[in-house]
Amino acid sequence: MLDNITTGTIVIEDLEIGMKRSLQKLVTDHDIELFAQVSTDRNPVHLDDDYARDTIFEGRIAHGMLTAGLISAVIGEQLPGHGTVYLGQTLKFMAPVRPGDMVHAEVEVMDIDYGRRRVTLATHCRVGDTVVLKGEAVVLAPSGKFD
Repeated sequence: MLDNITTGTIVIEDLEIGMKRSLQKLVTDHDIELFAQVSTDRNPVHLDDDYARDTIFEGRIAHGMLTAGLISAVIGEQLPGHGTVYLGQTLKFMAPVRPGDMVHAEVEVMDIDYGRRRVTLATHCRVGDTVVLKGEAVVLAPSGKFD
């Protein structure tokens, strides 16, 4: 379940540098199992307690791309929102996300090219005060001129 999510669209004509949007999600065992099924990534570090206990993580962790998907949710649902086209995303995984962690995903407008409708966004996810993922996205923002 996603908490504190407002959906909609902010067209490029209304975007401003510094705008931020975010969401929170509790990552559950069920989320991890579903992601493994959909992605076909069945690495036992995500699914097998005994296996994962003997890894560097000392327990099961969520898929990194499950966490990154929360960034996609903020971009596609809030900032800029519906009609946004992803052009690129860099990611750096800083720390693991575990079952039961509350992940806070945030996106901030860093640069706007109004002529090309390109928006550069700083992206990060954290659990508590720990940044678990950071990166940058470039998107094609929707425009009110085409409605």
